[in-house]
Amino acid sequence: MNTDFKDIMSNRTDEELIKIVTVHRDDYQPLAVVAAEAEIKKRSLSTTEIEKTKSELIAQIEEKSQLDSKMVSSFTRFFHFIIDWLVWIILALILAPLVGLLLFPLVKNEGFELLTGLLYLLLIVVCYFLYYYIMEVKYQKTVAKFITKTKVVTSSGDIPSKSDILRRTFFRLIPFDGVSFLFTKNGFHDRFSDTRVIKDEPVSADTTSVPTKQS
Repeated sequence: MNTDFKDIMSNRTDEELIKIVTVHRDDYQPLAVVAAEAEIKKRSLSTTEIEKTKSELIAQIEEKSQLDSKMVSSFTRFFHFIIDWLVWIILALILAPLVGLLLFPLVKNEGFELLTGLLYLLLIVVCYFLYYYIMEVKYQKTVAKFITKTKVVTSSGDIPSKSDILRRTFFRLIPFDGVSFLFTKNGFHDRFSDTRVIKDEPVSADTTSVPTKQS
């Protein structure tokens, strides 16, 4: 068993080894920790390097904990779903007559009823996709998130890129995605796009103040 741990630890990175013997020490078997310590000694990692990595790991854990504490409840997410669904339907209803005027010459001709229905269906899907994509790219929010003062961020708390929002919006098309967050901490579109919805807390005045010039 000890030999197995030695082989396993020999394939771990320096950061992973330091994580095992410091911040995650209690999560591993004693023999695994001993093997990790032996591998660290074998690699001649300095105390300074170990302490620096340990501090960075602790900072990451604290940052993740703070981000998790800002995550909104399933009730809030359900509220988002209802409000944004209504906004999307209203947008589709506003655009439908305009599309109808464009399709009027086709409607008069027999045999184009199916094509007209497909175009209306396409309109609904496009409105749904563009509503979420444009709002979350531009504001990190939808209408519902403005109401609840929440926003979309990446799993590390950063502003999502356009590609992040594109994936997030695409995965909204998964059946039952709208209620998936009632059964998991993050809905399907959160999980697969590696994004989160958190409280949009105002920035403290202390962090935005301009430092005084030293004499």
